[in-house]
Amino acid sequence: MSVFNHEGSPLSNMVVSARPLSGVAGSSSLRAEMDQINRQFVPHFLVVQKGTYVQFPNSDSIKHHVFSFSPAKRFQLLLDKNAEQPPLLFDQAGIVELGCNVHDWMLGYIYVVDTPYFTGTNTKGNADIALPVGDFEVSVWHPRMQEAKEVLLQRVTLSQNTRLVFTLKRPLLPDYAGYESDDEFGDYE
Repeated sequence: MSVFNHEGSPLSNMVVSARPLSGVAGSSSLRAEMDQINRQFVPHFLVVQKGTYVQFPNSDSIKHHVFSFSPAKRFQLLLDKNAEQPPLLFDQAGIVELGCNVHDWMLGYIYVVDTPYFTGTNTKGNADIALPVGDFEVSVWHPRMQEAKEVLLQRVTLSQNTRLVFTLKRPLLPDYAGYESDDEFGDYE
């Protein structure tokens, strides 16, 4: 699969996921982490499979009050430096926008996908996911797409040699204060 911007240039760090139309069995005991470092969410966005427990450590020396009012997960956490909170279960697919009531510039995302088939695009805009032959709903997402809730979708029947190409119709929003980097999605490659 390949993802290109509106001008035909490859896009890195785009989330590509493929959900079998026949359904996906839930997974248990999946774990992930969304930290607070230098008054920022690290990583800026995190992709997890539905049913994942996400831990919110606080690596800063100050308090944070992390919250989300997103339909996929509503919560509030008061995070002291060394006080550990139990992880939160993310059991609904969707985009979860994170904020901090103490530091209003802090913005982060957790994208919960209803499939074990997901990855990020590399610097050439390519995403390699080992998929079985079958019918899938393939999506592309990134927090800098014109609308944070925007997802490109395509329903396809995959054979052994199917190659999908996604082209964004609009440019990505400007980089959020320089926190975008080439290795932002490195944990998923």
